[in-house]
Amino acid sequence: LRRALRNLIDNALRYGQSAAVTMERESREGRAYAVIRVSDVGSGIPDDRIEAMFQPFTRGEPSRNTATGGAGLGLTLARAIAQQHGGRLDLANCRGDDSQITGLVATLSLPLPR
Repeated sequence: LRRALRNLIDNALRYGQSAAVTMERESREGRAYAVIRVSDVGSGIPDDRIEAMFQPFTRGEPSRNTATGGAGLGLTLARAIAQQHGGRLDLANCRGDDSQITGLVATLSLPLPR
């Protein structure tokens, strides 16, 4: 889980202007979840590319410069880690009042013990 969170926070800092991490308990479908959100203030990801970002070696930043981006495995690993713990990882763009993308939020939902 530490690796998954590190990947999400690193991405938020690398591609956004800042990173904010929140955690709360949510109940749905009769189950309790720890929900961790990592959000940034940046350009987000085009809506039609969000799911593709979970594919190995897929990067939102097209250069091969490792100073500006990694290998394209961070989100793939973070989602796999979430699934190994019975949870899920989702990405969504944040939109401002004028419907412009103002950043991205990664939501990591992990089931809590009953």
